[in-house]
Amino acid sequence: MAKCKITAIRKAYYPDLSEKYENPISHTCDIMEGQTFVSVDGEKPQGLCDSAWESMAHFVKALCAGGGNFYDGWMKNPRSAMISCNDGFRPVSFYIEVIE
Repeated sequence: MAKCKITAIRKAYYPDLSEKYENPISHTCDIMEGQTFVSVDGEKPQGLCDSAWESMAHFVKALCAGGGNFYDGWMKNPRSAMISCNDGFRPVSFYIEVIE
């Protein structure tokens, strides 16, 4: 299997949604834009949050196994994917690409 690099491209925050629907919490996402992780053999990289991994695991595992071209040409690079974590208040967009 190949390795995949996972790069945090953009981190958003929706304070209006947070104020309206979210209970106050003391700790939020630690991911920073530009931060990278490497998945070896489709395994979850250390330091990547479980929520983000659950959103992207299928794509990472497929890419590491030689797959790609998701949704018939969705990405310019067929050996990549752009996936956001499932946090509706502060989603992070990750670019996943195969590295040799």
